Amino acid sequence: MSAADSFRQVNAAFAARVHGARPDSWDNEAPCEGWVARDVVRHLVEWLPGFLESGAGIRLEPGPSVDEDPVAAWDVFAAQVQALLDDPASADVTYRGRAGEHPLPQAVEQFFVSDVFLHTWDLARATGQDEALDPERCAAMLAGMEPWDEALRSSGHYGPRTPVADDADPTTKLMAFIGRAV
Repeated sequence: MSAADSFRQVNAAFAARVHGARPDSWDNEAPCEGWVARDVVRHLVEWLPGFLESGAGIRLEPGPSVDEDPVAAWDVFAAQVQALLDDPASADVTYRGRAGEHPLPQAVEQFFVSDVFLHTWDLARATGQDEALDPERCAAMLAGMEPWDEALRSSGHYGPRTPVADDADPTTKLMAFIGRAV
């Protein structure tokens, strides 16, 4: 699957949660310590532009404020990301960052699309929506992350692994691995 298709798929699930959030749920506590639901959107909308600009010289246009309209903020932002990934010229751009050099679509998929996927659960939990994630993607992500357990924990981006039953569903296993209370 191309990075463009991967983002399209993951964004469909995330955007469904964004659009499904009740207006009064945007200030609900999120599973990420110190965050509310709108902070999940804010995090995604704010970190990728700096990543793109510093590593590839690509600048995204600012969109609506997450504080004023998190739905519009996400929609405008996601449309720009999708357009970037759909542009065949993006394959010729090299991302250069702390994790080395990667073709831009690969870097966006590896670092950003996976983040959107994981935060779909956070937004769903904060806004009282369906928390189920694509089980195949969950299993693949978990298998890819487990060998990096120590490095991931030491990055500060993930909390301690939460114990779950061996027969837990793939979403629960993945979220427990990254330290979410499930």
